[in-house]
Amino acid sequence: MPQIPPPVVRVGAVDVWSVRETGVADHVVAAWRRGEGGAIVTANVDIVRAATREPGLAALIAESELVVADGMPVVWAGRIAGVPLPERVTGASLVFTLSGAAAREGRSVYLLGGKPGTPEKAADALRARFPGLRVAGVDSPPFGFDADEAATAETVARAVATEPDLVLVGLGFPRQEKLIRLLRAELPAAWHLGCGAGIPMAAGEFRRASGVVQKMGAEWLHRLALEPRRLAKRYLRDDLPFAFRLLSDAVRIRFSREK
Repeated sequence: MPQIPPPVVRVGAVDVWSVRETGVADHVVAAWRRGEGGAIVTANVDIVRAATREPGLAALIAESELVVADGMPVVWAGRIAGVPLPERVTGASLVFTLSGAAAREGRSVYLLGGKPGTPEKAADALRARFPGLRVAGVDSPPFGFDADEAATAETVARAVATEPDLVLVGLGFPRQEKLIRLLRAELPAAWHLGCGAGIPMAAGEFRRASGVVQKMGAEWLHRLALEPRRLAKRYLRDDLPFAFRLLSDAVRIRFSREK
């Protein structure tokens, strides 16, 4: 029988599952055993902001079976609004958790994204960590390939030819979700994860913040220190004010329910 989904909470324009990372893996494994596929969106503040600003992106996210809270402000907003989001569930962590589940289940994984050589290094790291993991293939399409219909079709065809059970797509939002939409049409029994920088992280090209920093909700400062020129505008001008807006909106939702 299909699993009963856990509670969800509206954060901005996104419905977020109240689920732990282990619960995501359990859901995927159960779906595999039923022959069902799906997609996972890891909703951080930047993704929620984009979806709240553009209804088309909110609709794109809503196509996914699982939307989890990747970002402590998203977790806090859900809790304040009255739904206990138990923890932050990141794409970088799910790369390992779902690959481990795939290894235990005898499933295969396909890695798509990153600079040339990066998905290969990530695949080697995952195989070393999870003996027996089957890597169906890797691909590092050139930047901007998704603006070309023929190049996009070729990328999809390469992935489909390997018949993977788990597809890790690290292109950044919303490019990865748009590609996942195409992949799902051809691989309906596979699970697809939009993992952002999860592939280069798995490859060891840069480290995540410590667990303490992550729990404090300050990993964005760690990322900003690593890539200030690329992330300063997004984090400081766009995401930080929106995070405060999410929290204030959650307070209003909580008080309106308690009246």
